[in-house]
Amino acid sequence: MAEYDTYRHDVLVIGAGGAGLRAAIEASAAGVSVGVVSKSLLGKAHTVMAEGGIAAAMANVDDRDNWRVHFADTMRGSQYLSHPRMAQLHAQEAPARVRELEAWGALFDRTADGRILQRNFGGHRYPRLAHVGDRTGLEMIRTLQDHGIHQGIEFYMEVTVLKLLKDGDRIAGAFGYDRERGRFRLFEAKAVVLATGGLGRAYQITSNSWEYTGDGMALAYDAGAALKDMEFVQFHPTGMIWPPSVRGILVTEAVRGEGGVLKNKEGRRFMFDDVPANYRDQTADNEDEGFRYTQGDKNAKRPPELLTRDHVARCIMREVREGRGSPHGGVFLDIAWIKSRVPGGAEHIKKKLPSMYHQFKQLADIDITEVPMEIGPTIHYAMGGVRVEPDTEMSDVPGLFAAGEVAAGLHGANRLGGNSLSDLLVFGKRAGEYAAVFAKEHGPATVNKGEVESAAHQALEPFERTAGEGPYQTQRDLQQIMQNQVGIVRNQGDLEKALEALPGLWSRANRVTVEGNREYNPGWHTSIDLRSLLTVSEAVVRCAIERKESRGGHFREDYPGKDEGFGKVNLIVRKGADGEMNLSREPVPEMSAELKQIVQEMK
Repeated sequence: MAEYDTYRHDVLVIGAGGAGLRAAIEASAAGVSVGVVSKSLLGKAHTVMAEGGIAAAMANVDDRDNWRVHFADTMRGSQYLSHPRMAQLHAQEAPARVRELEAWGALFDRTADGRILQRNFGGHRYPRLAHVGDRTGLEMIRTLQDHGIHQGIEFYMEVTVLKLLKDGDRIAGAFGYDRERGRFRLFEAKAVVLATGGLGRAYQITSNSWEYTGDGMALAYDAGAALKDMEFVQFHPTGMIWPPSVRGILVTEAVRGEGGVLKNKEGRRFMFDDVPANYRDQTADNEDEGFRYTQGDKNAKRPPELLTRDHVARCIMREVREGRGSPHGGVFLDIAWIKSRVPGGAEHIKKKLPSMYHQFKQLADIDITEVPMEIGPTIHYAMGGVRVEPDTEMSDVPGLFAAGEVAAGLHGANRLGGNSLSDLLVFGKRAGEYAAVFAKEHGPATVNKGEVESAAHQALEPFERTAGEGPYQTQRDLQQIMQNQVGIVRNQGDLEKALEALPGLWSRANRVTVEGNREYNPGWHTSIDLRSLLTVSEAVVRCAIERKESRGGHFREDYPGKDEGFGKVNLIVRKGADGEMNLSREPVPEMSAELKQIVQEMK
């Protein structure tokens, strides 16, 4: 029998990033007992890598902005695959969540008259991102932590969850282990909120931190919840690509929002070459107008560098494939060119982009106020995830909620920059609120001890095997397959090869061995992460094969156009009774008459 410590809470939140902390704060405010499980240390959540700002239609910089414009921008950016109710709630509630964050102590950049400053970002019609230089995610985490630690919330750091536990159909808690000592922990709960982030570590080149192994999506899938839109993986257009030690580290979109331009090896701004028809009326056709837009001229049109991320990433890869890329397989991002056009020159750049200046100076010995950055697309965000009800954030499993990147519905085929942080706040609050309601309305659940024993046995199996490879080679091979065959440009042949390779990788994962004991054992941690990585990778591949069109973050070179039929469906994966992954189509929810009218007006 496995030995474990037992902890009891009304609401258990798994994940301590922006969504998890906001959910925990809201649930605690409702008067229930709350525990937060964090895979890493508190404060090291990947939310800190969201640097550019929080998208909220506060109209502090341009009074033409409002929630209707934000809603329409989100729907258009998502290629109309967003759940319209989620997009509506997000646009309506984001300003209040930002002001709430300010009331809790967040220190935002300010306009001349003292209001929260907002900057331009890709896909947003007006300056909409409330920001703190280029460190907005860090300020959000700091503020939520400082506020949350006074709410009576219990925190369990460096704990990995192995399995969600159920009592019949409803959630009953979670079983995991302490990463430092290797001791098992049982968490009994009336409701569980997943806030575990995305799946970037399934790929070789990613901006995501080590925790992003798709845990929450895999846990929900194994518990019987549906996953949605898994084919839509966002490649951020700008990640560092040189030197190799920094490959994939994010270069915030704020660089382009402040006037940075993309150039090929010939020094030409190639983004002017390919502007989608539905954005031509808002996009500058010359350098001067685009620059004036980034400096706050309301009458100017935005530069083509601020088109949606999927489009910019594909344009960069086109330059590379056609031989016009930079020496190390990317292109150049130049912010230094604005020195002669703004007061203060280099100091202006350092003030607006302090983190980027120090990141390149310290990690690559490059001064971005003097020379261009060498950048390329990097896996950044998963638009897909756990399917949730838009108002409550509850999944198919009663008592299991999800918020943030682990949940699907808001972003559809492509997320707009800045919508991630407001997503965390808006739906983190809602998940915590309704998890507390569920916990109050339902009595304690009964944990199936057989499930616990089975999970403990499976976790320890790598120690018991005497023959087999270590987990790192299997992880590397999976990442290479996903990077090369399920990347930014996809086709049927590559996707089928990836799908054919997965059973072999599963077999290897089930035979991996680890040496040593359970204390401080990174090889053991990796062997456990493999199950989540393989589950989410299979979901991405199967959905990518099924969607025979190009839309948003999913680009098929063998089906380069949009298909009207696929424009009306979301793809859903569920675990079948036989353990196989089942895929189905689900109609995109209908917009209300009011929302249809808003979209029509904004066109």
